[in-house]
Amino acid sequence: MPETISYKSTRMACYRGYIVQGIVNNISPLLFVIFQKEFGVSYAMISSLILFNFVTQILVDLLCVRFVDKMGYRAAAVMAHVCSALGLTLLGLLPRVLPSPFAGLAIATAVSAIGGGMVEVIISPIIDSLPSDAKDAKMSLLHSFYCWGQVAVVLLTTLAVRLLGEGLWWVLPLFWALLPAYNCVAFATVPLRPTVPEEEKSPLKTLFRSGVFITAMMLMLCAGASELAMSQWSSLFAEKALGVPKVMGDLLGPCLFAVFMGIGRTIYGIWGEKLDLNRALLCTACLCAGCYLGAALFSIPLVSLLCCSLCGFSISLMWPGVLSATAAAYPKGGTAMFGVLAVCGDIGCSLGPALTGAVSDIALGLGRGEQWGLKAGMLGAALFPMVLILCLLLSRRFQKTA
Repeated sequence: MPETISYKSTRMACYRGYIVQGIVNNISPLLFVIFQKEFGVSYAMISSLILFNFVTQILVDLLCVRFVDKMGYRAAAVMAHVCSALGLTLLGLLPRVLPSPFAGLAIATAVSAIGGGMVEVIISPIIDSLPSDAKDAKMSLLHSFYCWGQVAVVLLTTLAVRLLGEGLWWVLPLFWALLPAYNCVAFATVPLRPTVPEEEKSPLKTLFRSGVFITAMMLMLCAGASELAMSQWSSLFAEKALGVPKVMGDLLGPCLFAVFMGIGRTIYGIWGEKLDLNRALLCTACLCAGCYLGAALFSIPLVSLLCCSLCGFSISLMWPGVLSATAAAYPKGGTAMFGVLAVCGDIGCSLGPALTGAVSDIALGLGRGEQWGLKAGMLGAALFPMVLILCLLLSRRFQKTA
């Protein structure tokens, strides 16, 4: 009987789950300017919301390492989507009804971050558990839906604000909440494979003693840093360092970055079984380093912008590729293994933009001008893809000696 089970509905639910994560992570930043105008939210408050979101997701990742396998995939997936839908709903309602709008934003951010964090940890092992001849390709295709979710929420939210007006912004989170609400019902019914039995799992202490796993943790950290440093700084970099108008900078910077990242993951998801994953990771890491160097050093703005956008393609395989390669090396790692890797990736997502900003500030302090400072920050961020290349070469060496 099990041979006749179709997991197509399960895959579709997982794909929608990553679209949900793209929505949850990107809807608030699109509304920051409106929050400033309507609620008087300062830059410091916005920064604290971003930090609050990051800290909450890290805590959720850590808790998932301990408890998700005991809860089971189904309960965890349903809870993740309940929190995502509730967080988006609260984002549209609480700031307008609570005495302190910032408190409403903070509560909505926390609930959404819980949902987004759980989606990140639980969906990848569900996909990895499903029968497939090309699990690395399926993992890449899964992560491409985050990119398409990001592109959709940026384009549709921007268009809706322009058509409806800023006064009706609160309708948009309520609209986007419909998808996680629907997916919550889907995960309650789709067929799921059983988790790895507790007695058969690879203990975390065993993983932490493995050179391959430690290298995988570093790869995840550098992958997150390489992705977020470019995606978060490319708009400002285009406007201030390259002199490109803001609208064009947004479209050719973070939006096109996400499009290229989605294209890269989709291509590998469709044809990845014909490619060698380790070689593909090394080639894309080299391309990523070249994109950072090109963005910082080329004097022609259009070429620098192309490097920013192409960086999305170069980084597309890193996160899903490392997850898939690690799962193949440790098939009984369980959800805890995915949780540890997610923690490393999220730490990198914070470190990348932070280092870029810190280097830019130091360069600005030398009195060389804002343009030079931002280019120096982008040059500093090239450290992460270079470390990626080193870690991939080390990983090959560990695998040969294992």
